[in-house]
This record gives sequence, structure tokens and C-alpha cells, in this order.
Amino acid sequence: MSSAPRVVMYSTAICPYCLRAERLLHNRGVAGIEKIRVDLDPRRRAEMMEKTSRRTVPQIFIGDTYVGGCDELVALDQAGKLLPLLSGETG
Repeated sequence: MSSAPRVVMYSTAICPYCLRAERLLHNRGVAGIEKIRVDLDPRRRAEMMEKTSRRTVPQIFIGDTYVGGCDELVALDQAGKLLPLLSGETG
């Protein structure tokens, strides 16, 4: 059985979409989210933009999978694909 993948979220302090995404992840059993505050470190925003080609937050990674923002996370959940991704299931 594989372990749960690391969840990384680029975010800012005051971002309703970041809070919504975080709440959904917690509701799906994610105990810890590694939050990278791009409002505190411009280099991290540049890093996020390099990885995602987007400048808005949140930007979410589950393991090696780039999920996207809050809307993409919600769509993934509604399609029934979020829990398998969070449990480390592949394929």
C-alpha cells in the first residue's frame, strides 16, 4: 500500500479560493498541506509561475501531479478522481 502523496499549495494570506481549496482537502482527509506563501516571498511567486504558467493562487500539486487552482480541484473531486489521487493510487 502506497503512502499518501505530499500536497503543496501556493497561496496568499487573504485568498478565499485558497481557503476553499484547503477546506475541501481537509474534508477529504488531508491532514497537512505544505503552503507556500507567494505574498511573502516574490521568488516563490516566480517559482510558481515557472512551474504552472499561472500567476493566480491557489496552485495545487498532489504528489507529482499538478492539479491547478481551486476550480480544477473542485472539478476533480466532483469527477470522483480526487480521493484516488490523494490515496496515492495511480493509473
